[in-house]
Amino acid sequence: MAYLELNDVTFAYPNGFTAIEHVSMSFELGEAVAIIGQNGAGKTTTVKLMNGLLKPTQGTVTVDGEPTEGRSTASIAAKVGYVFQNPNDQIFQDSVRKEIAYGLVKRAGRNADRAAIDAKVRDAAEWCGLTDELDTHPYDLPFSMRKFVTIAATMVMDPQVLILDEPTAGQDRTGTERLGRLIEHVRGQGRTVITITHDMEFVAREFRRGIVMANKHMLMDAPVADIFWNDEVLAQANLQRPYIAQLAETRGLRGVLTIDDLLARDAQAFAGAPGASVPSAAEA
Repeated sequence: MAYLELNDVTFAYPNGFTAIEHVSMSFELGEAVAIIGQNGAGKTTTVKLMNGLLKPTQGTVTVDGEPTEGRSTASIAAKVGYVFQNPNDQIFQDSVRKEIAYGLVKRAGRNADRAAIDAKVRDAAEWCGLTDELDTHPYDLPFSMRKFVTIAATMVMDPQVLILDEPTAGQDRTGTERLGRLIEHVRGQGRTVITITHDMEFVAREFRRGIVMANKHMLMDAPVADIFWNDEVLAQANLQRPYIAQLAETRGLRGVLTIDDLLARDAQAFAGAPGASVPSAAEA
């Protein structure tokens, strides 16, 4: 059985609006999965169902073998951590250190081992680029760094599944590269990262599996290379290929996603050209 599973899930809000219909997907531990699609596709509703912020109107959501129905959000969130798109919806402490440590202190209660908690806080801060900001008020940090504060505060709790909602929004290249390293670190620990994003370049670089949603349904669950070269699915979901893939397509090269892919295809074409040879160091 998969660690996290949605089986024929439909969700309607109290006002009667149906956000997703008959959605089924599953996740094993140790995966990194991107969920993509335009606004209104149902992505955020889907991930909020995964960690108990919402409960299905129809169908079942199962976490670690147990349905979420009847369980508290807190008990589910201990296994499936969710980082909000807007860090201001999550931050409430007056220092980065306190914000990251809050969940650990609350969970430990009177038996809190402050040395152990401090060590975990420092480790999470290092991964999130916050080592020099532990005594800073979170709202004195730029938006991009506040996002890392909420990521650190969630990952320090060691959930088996970490959900990131639009983590690259407001990030520069340094921030997106840090996110890539962090995702690989968490996945390397045998945990799963599920990311909602509109950043197709980020998806192409950091993920192997993708899920496409559109019009309240799941359209495709496949390797991202297959998704980005499926013209019909891209059209239905109103998505574009990553820029490198678009460039490659103008040259008649399909299947390319990253600059490394493009360079490899060029090298293959050069090697196969009549009379082609790799120049010597002196010639170069």
